[in-house]
Amino acid sequence: MSSRTEFAQTPSLDRPAPPLARWLLTVALLSVVGALVGVPGRSTTNARLSGDEPQYLLSATSLFDDGDLDISDQIASGSYRTYHEVPLSPQSRPQADGRQVSPHDPLLPLLLALPMGVGGWVGAKLAMVAAAVATAVVTVWVVVRRFDQPPRVAVIVVGAGFASLPLAPYGSQVYPEMWAALALILALACLPTASAPRRRPGPDNWHGTAPGPWPARGVLAAAVALPWLSIKYAPISVVLGLAVLVAVDPDRREQIRLAVLGALAAIAFLVIHRWVYGGWTAYAAGDHFVETGEFSVVGTRVDLVGRSRRVGGLLFDAGFGLVPWAPLWGLLPMAVGAAIRRRRNEQGPTYLALISVTNGWVVATFVALTMHGWWVPGRQLVVVLPVALLLIGSWVGRSGRRLWLAAGLGALGVVNWSWLAIEAMTGQRTLIVDFVETGAPGYRAIEWMFPDGIRAWPRDGWLLLGWSLAGLVAIVVGFRSDRSGPQFGSSRTR
Repeated sequence: MSSRTEFAQTPSLDRPAPPLARWLLTVALLSVVGALVGVPGRSTTNARLSGDEPQYLLSATSLFDDGDLDISDQIASGSYRTYHEVPLSPQSRPQADGRQVSPHDPLLPLLLALPMGVGGWVGAKLAMVAAAVATAVVTVWVVVRRFDQPPRVAVIVVGAGFASLPLAPYGSQVYPEMWAALALILALACLPTASAPRRRPGPDNWHGTAPGPWPARGVLAAAVALPWLSIKYAPISVVLGLAVLVAVDPDRREQIRLAVLGALAAIAFLVIHRWVYGGWTAYAAGDHFVETGEFSVVGTRVDLVGRSRRVGGLLFDAGFGLVPWAPLWGLLPMAVGAAIRRRRNEQGPTYLALISVTNGWVVATFVALTMHGWWVPGRQLVVVLPVALLLIGSWVGRSGRRLWLAAGLGALGVVNWSWLAIEAMTGQRTLIVDFVETGAPGYRAIEWMFPDGIRAWPRDGWLLLGWSLAGLVAIVVGFRSDRSGPQFGSSRTR
């Protein structure tokens, strides 16, 4: 008898299952604690918030106080001193009309304007925590309702993911990453279920019961919002736009209506950016791009071959990779392999999740200027990591042994992040300078096994190659291991 069959027949599964609301509350508590422990931590020794965080808060303050994005008076008055004690690099250049606009898209400052105005930097961070909790709760709902997994599988996988790096620290740091992740996972929640009856015969069940006009427009709203959080999310926005057009097929009128609304939104984005920032993107207002132009934000000499090392480095880099900090992400290659083989009536949501994760990975690999930045590791992937948890949950949900493995690996990640967060709040470490010197036992025990992309010794090159090949092998193993049978504890086995 297979392990999953034995697990499915254990007496505990015969007891009445708690309502889904209790599971959602459980993951909400896990995510709120995971995000809150990062609030007191300092980014650097001489600044509580650093990097792009002060820029977003300056814009939020300006919106609350003045109703505009001109931060020149906030910089002149030193309103940033409460969270950035040393002189601030403005990042922006004066516009022709005298305005000084931060070179960052405006939706995050707009979302944080009221919390920042009422509660200062702490209020802004608590708003970020709220976004993280909402993202975690919606992710659990999607795992259960859209991917047909048992709630306890969803809570273990999603809870561990949101209570460890990088989702936990970005649940309090002032960046658009978590809000973008929320927009993406809400869009997936609005799309039709994997088990909906088909309107017409065909192998692709994404043509199932089409969403009504409001869920479909909810997906479109998420697609429109993403570039306003950051232009780097435009590729994900395009994926969602195409997905909703497919989802409403064969309703041609709704397709045309959505396409027109999307086109108008794109035109409005370009026109408003030309007016506010003086270019097609917010980067046009940046002082770093005066000579090279706004699109040099991706680099002036883009070495695609060199950047290809990030395909594996995003997972396996010793300092900025996901796996050394949170080993749960090491299950992602096997989950991807299994998803590729998923049977036909699961193709729609699974393939969209695969496309979204691949999209995010490609942008982080070839479009982002660097992987080793002035930030907590994993920043460029945060937008798609809740979707990655959907794939991991689907793979874990087919075997009791896999669940135990995920729980163990997830616990290591939670300990690592908790250790680092406590060090940061007690002044022993900072979150974006010396975090690799943490004493977190799980990280210290394995980080030497991974390549250091900053040091880049020959040994690191061979380690990266070895781990990247191991990731490819894991994809093949996942493909071969998934036969799309009933997962343990689901409605098909209970």
